[in-house]
Amino acid sequence: MRENREHYIGRDPLFARIYASPKARIADCENLIAKMDEEGIDRAVVMNANWSSLELVQETNDYLLESIARYPKRLVGFCSLPPTSDDEKIAELERCIRAGARGIGEMRPEFQGLDKGDEPVLDPIIKIALKHKLMLCIHASEPVGHDYPGKYTFTPEKIYKLILRYPDLTIILAHWGGGLPFYALMPEVKTAMKNTYIDTSASPYLYTSEIFTHVSQIIGAHKILFGSDFPLMPPSKVLKQIDSVKLNKKTKELILHGNAERLL
Repeated sequence: MRENREHYIGRDPLFARIYASPKARIADCENLIAKMDEEGIDRAVVMNANWSSLELVQETNDYLLESIARYPKRLVGFCSLPPTSDDEKIAELERCIRAGARGIGEMRPEFQGLDKGDEPVLDPIIKIALKHKLMLCIHASEPVGHDYPGKYTFTPEKIYKLILRYPDLTIILAHWGGGLPFYALMPEVKTAMKNTYIDTSASPYLYTSEIFTHVSQIIGAHKILFGSDFPLMPPSKVLKQIDSVKLNKKTKELILHGNAERLL
């Protein structure tokens, strides 16, 4: 993909939106492991993207699954699913489960036919995910604020409907959940989020460092998962943001590794 960027720009609209600029970084497995070694990261969860064709989903899932097989003590894999027929989705998910995938993601639900958030289109997939105790990571976007290439339409209102439809599913909301944690000041929202977690990927691009303090107070530090969005930014950039606020040792440990260890 990195060496044939123009080919993939013409092949996939999501790739074109995010990676059309030659400045947009594309990492491979070796880049990731080297950065982990450089910055003292023991394990990483690696995720695929919601590509538009079955062939591209399979091609990239293959690479991800090969990578976690090469580095089983360093990498945990989440797979992608095609926005095609249920049979193709199910077959690809079951193939990835057999190869060791621990979750689905990072999914962009609007690419899967979820316009409102609670349509039944994912029901067959979620049934399998629950059976195998897989997690689902959702790409969450903010309804306000600045625009950027990865910003889409799955915002807290739609995310909340998805959570209500699948209350027993472990859901991880990327990028601070598009701001959904702030609505957890409403008791019914906090109750609905009993199996929902938030990750910190791309945090410095979106929020000031105080978000770590506020979200820890609102939903609890046990709900926050450290994420970087590498290669968009190195892990150290988010780590510096965490270190800039006054979090106690237990809170930091939960965010940096404790919560992920418990879930995985």
